[in-house]
Amino acid sequence: MSALESVLVVGAGAAGLATAESLRRKGYRGALTVLGAERHLPYDRPPLSKQVLSGTWQPEQTQLRGQDALDALDAEFVLGDPAVALDAATRTVSAASGRTRRADAVVLATGVRPRPFPGAEGLRGVHMLRTLEDAAALRGELAGASSTVVVGDGVLGAEIAATACELGVDLTLVGPQAAPMAGQLGPRVAELLGRVHAEHGVRLLLGAAVAGLTEHQGHVTGVRLDTNEVLPADVVVVAIGSEPATDWLEGSGLVLDNGVVCDSRCRTSAEGIYAVGDVARWHHEGLGAMLRLENRTNATEQAGAVAGNILGEDRPYTPIPYFWTDQFNVKIQVYGTLSADADAEIVAGSESERRFVALYRKSGRPIGVLGWNMPKQTRLHRQTLVDAVDHSLALQR
Repeated sequence: MSALESVLVVGAGAAGLATAESLRRKGYRGALTVLGAERHLPYDRPPLSKQVLSGTWQPEQTQLRGQDALDALDAEFVLGDPAVALDAATRTVSAASGRTRRADAVVLATGVRPRPFPGAEGLRGVHMLRTLEDAAALRGELAGASSTVVVGDGVLGAEIAATACELGVDLTLVGPQAAPMAGQLGPRVAELLGRVHAEHGVRLLLGAAVAGLTEHQGHVTGVRLDTNEVLPADVVVVAIGSEPATDWLEGSGLVLDNGVVCDSRCRTSAEGIYAVGDVARWHHEGLGAMLRLENRTNATEQAGAVAGNILGEDRPYTPIPYFWTDQFNVKIQVYGTLSADADAEIVAGSESERRFVALYRKSGRPIGVLGWNMPKQTRLHRQTLVDAVDHSLALQR
């Protein structure tokens, strides 16, 4: 796009900022606008469930760049003004303020929003965690809570449970899986993570379905299971997943299906419009599948690919998926995509010492590497996945 004179990035989180930075780093010198729904300058979300919730970080420590670095981008940051509509044909974005902006290229980086618990709207004592304000509100209530229930046994629910437990909170973790994060780690490692939680004082009530919440005068009093058992709680944290923030794109002309659907170059169905980060669902040529990844690493890596393709590089985005989680004294790193029915083999360290690397295979093919408190060795074994993806790409050429 040699005539490119203006780029509009919709979303001022990690993916949006990384896109702006990558564009400048790759030589783009035209007009650059970043439109954000929140009033904050770009900040990091992973610390919200850990350092910010625990109080070891002040909110300002989550800011991704200092003011000098942001000024050096020579970009206009328009904050606290969420996008409400897109005309894909003209690449025009309308914001809540009523202002419209048109650009030669538009990058959608609106991320996800937490999935609410049905019927919990407006109920005091019920929290979700996505923003700095959410973290501050939850931390404030945990301090005086007599009993807390976290509903949701995925990554976020497990991290919140670990952090709150270390604060001395009386806490129960409820979820439908057999062990925390079973869907992300597989049964073997998830069972070990469950033991760690139990050893630190988290009550695990897993394999349980939540039917609803109980309340008194507008404040939550408990969590009701489908067995009609009620778990008393004056604070309830809902962490039952998230949804791509695409509602504002309905009627835009883009293809939407569990995110903004893109090709292997992260291009949407409309000319000059791209998607990046949690909201993007793109074709991974190396894996031969559509992927949508919700993690910090992907936000940054995909931003570089999108910036390059906007500027004419024309390269597929074929990363090795990666995420990590820190809970209690455990750092878990996962490369690739694990599945519950995969075979897991310990290839370094040992489970008994709680320092190990596991290689996951399906039908004899390596699909993932998991490290438990062995970061260096985990990165080394990642090469097995790189080789598998490279082989798949070579077969397609």
